[in-house]
Amino acid sequence: MGQMNRRTVRDLRRGNRSTLLRQLYFQGPVSRQELGTLTGLSSGSVSNVVGELLADALVEEAGSVESDGGRPRTLLRVAPGSGHLIGVDVGETHVRVELFDLMLTELARWEHPLTPGGLERDPEPVVGHILTGLEAVVAKSGTEPEAVIGVGVGVPGVVEQGDEVLVHGPTAGRDAVPLERLLRTGTDLPLFIDNGATAQGQAEMWFGAGRGADNAVIALIGSGVGAAIVTAGAPYRGATSSAGEWGHTVVQVGGRACRCGAVGCLEAYVGAQAVLDRYGRAARGDRAGEGGADGAGEGGADGAGEDQQAAFAAIVGAAGTETRAREVLEETAAYLGAGIADLINLFNPERIILGGWAGLLLGGRVLPRIRAATASYALHRPYAQTEIGLAELGPDAVALGAATLPLAHFLATGGAR
Repeated sequence: MGQMNRRTVRDLRRGNRSTLLRQLYFQGPVSRQELGTLTGLSSGSVSNVVGELLADALVEEAGSVESDGGRPRTLLRVAPGSGHLIGVDVGETHVRVELFDLMLTELARWEHPLTPGGLERDPEPVVGHILTGLEAVVAKSGTEPEAVIGVGVGVPGVVEQGDEVLVHGPTAGRDAVPLERLLRTGTDLPLFIDNGATAQGQAEMWFGAGRGADNAVIALIGSGVGAAIVTAGAPYRGATSSAGEWGHTVVQVGGRACRCGAVGCLEAYVGAQAVLDRYGRAARGDRAGEGGADGAGEGGADGAGEDQQAAFAAIVGAAGTETRAREVLEETAAYLGAGIADLINLFNPERIILGGWAGLLLGGRVLPRIRAATASYALHRPYAQTEIGLAELGPDAVALGAATLPLAHFLATGGAR
């Protein structure tokens, strides 16, 4: 019984630390009195826990405010320099490593290009790039390795969380990549691995367009298409962590071939390469009617040396003056609206947040058409109760989202290392 009571007291103390630390992180700077109101904890508990957090240098004073008829109240906030976080974005075409302070101000960055699908086809070089990036950002920022709270890694595909973290790629090559075990050969830093869309979605919910919502879907479109589904404020993962593969839901039976091996997937119609392919085929198909220009000459699928993002941006930019580009984007908006309607009908979210580099380019150009297409496919009442808008953290927020993975653990454990 004594051991149980000691464990209960320890758990209660850790819970109080976590509660106060979260409030200070997301609401600070605030006073001790405000912390009591926000958390429901007694003034004695607040005083004791704040004293611990100050002694641990996790919290610092941040000025004062006048109080009604009494002494000024000291404001408190999480100390930005009390720890560091690293976020790793293993994308389709790059590995990006970023180091942040505890309040997610970027301090250092490193990047290396990748061959698409590299993680699944040949994971060892990708692991080498990640480890090189970790060393580079720590050295560049002058951070002591002991000050790094953890490393979050966002990857494409399904991340199976268990005794061993495994990455399953639905679109290419090798399956069940033991990424955590491979990284452990070169680093002792705490590792947190998750799907990149889920990580970026968490960042949007905490700091971006999802703030204040409990039920939302962050739909991300780039080279691939995915979604982070948030229900009751928490990510929905499904039975085996594969929820969110929205890009591989079918919008056309017997339709275009998808790189996952199926046909008719949403990604095969709204993913960046799919849009480039359709534009390139349209260019070749109506060459006589458009003065002989082909897709390569105007940012099409074969791109004449342009990379995918530049070619995609060229199509979006041409839509205002070129019939072919406009038609391709309008068709893309229609398919995207159908896919978003499925999300609304299935999950009844408060918000649909459209992000990813290609999603933001599309949304910036044809968001009204996307909304109109969604309205034509979704059930009327849930559509009327759903906001559809753009992500706020930019097109390359996966590394930032990945850094929230160790941050979430840090806050949940009351600042435990």
